[in-house]
Amino acid sequence: METLTLPVTKKMKETENGEDNGLSVTARDRISAEIRDLYKGPSHEPISIHNPKLNYRPFTGITPAVKILLILNIVMYFLSMFIDSRMHVDTAHLLGLHLPQSVFWRPWQYVTHMFMHGSFGHLFFNMFALFMFGRILESVWGTQRFLIFYFVCGIGAGLLNSAVGWLEIHRLMEQYYAFQNAPSPALLAQLVERQLGHPAQWVWEVVDNWTNNPDSQQYIVAGKQLFRQIVELKVNVPMIGASGAIFGILLAFGMLFPNTELYLMFIPIPIKAKYFVLGYGLLELFLGMQNSATDNVAHFAHLGGMLFGFFMVKYWSKNRRRFY
Repeated sequence: METLTLPVTKKMKETENGEDNGLSVTARDRISAEIRDLYKGPSHEPISIHNPKLNYRPFTGITPAVKILLILNIVMYFLSMFIDSRMHVDTAHLLGLHLPQSVFWRPWQYVTHMFMHGSFGHLFFNMFALFMFGRILESVWGTQRFLIFYFVCGIGAGLLNSAVGWLEIHRLMEQYYAFQNAPSPALLAQLVERQLGHPAQWVWEVVDNWTNNPDSQQYIVAGKQLFRQIVELKVNVPMIGASGAIFGILLAFGMLFPNTELYLMFIPIPIKAKYFVLGYGLLELFLGMQNSATDNVAHFAHLGGMLFGFFMVKYWSKNRRRFY
């Protein structure tokens, strides 16, 4: 059992040395009792936060699974950069998660996409959250259960993203077939605004030329080809990142430690974990429903990680007390 370093008074030292100073318990027992009181549940029975199988101090340092995940993600980020530049292989396209309608979809991508990141900032914020919150959960659950939770949330995020993406592509294909039967420059303009947001100049030139010459077969063919290219782009864009698993970790932290106060970078006042997680989840739902063309974040993957994390925590916490 790890010891806790606290200020020791003269009376405490005398008690620890066996001298009687009128106290009923030793200083060490008193401190241990106070610490146990901090983790009492509703039934006033102490909850153990120490896992004897783990050789580290709870809530401090870095835990084994978190350390391994940090190393793997960092190594994969720089390794993918090296392979992309030297071997001319698009690792994000190969290991990122494609939609089921894509010819590039592979089942192993539900795992490999969690170790791919699009930028250093993407990697940094995911790993920072993993370090800050993951090590606490691993201290509570142990390494094996934490790893199960991490991968279930990550895979669950991919599954929900695939389901939502499949519905979006299904609707887009219906529009595509309708457009092929009755091509219109107005429909193409709507598609460009809704799916691309800020496209290249040549895209608008195709739309404008067709609008000014609606009966031109040349522009009709160009319009159909552009529509097809947009569909292929939306189908074959892979999802990458560990964000789904990270959002599951945030959700679990909010459930196990709901009243823990967090200090956020841009909010000068403390906010309880339960409100932070709830607000973040609602924001992700709102942004996911907006489905902005300029937003390349997989919001439903984040929600998928939180959803699977919620059910796992509820399942594991049956007949168990909550942590605060």
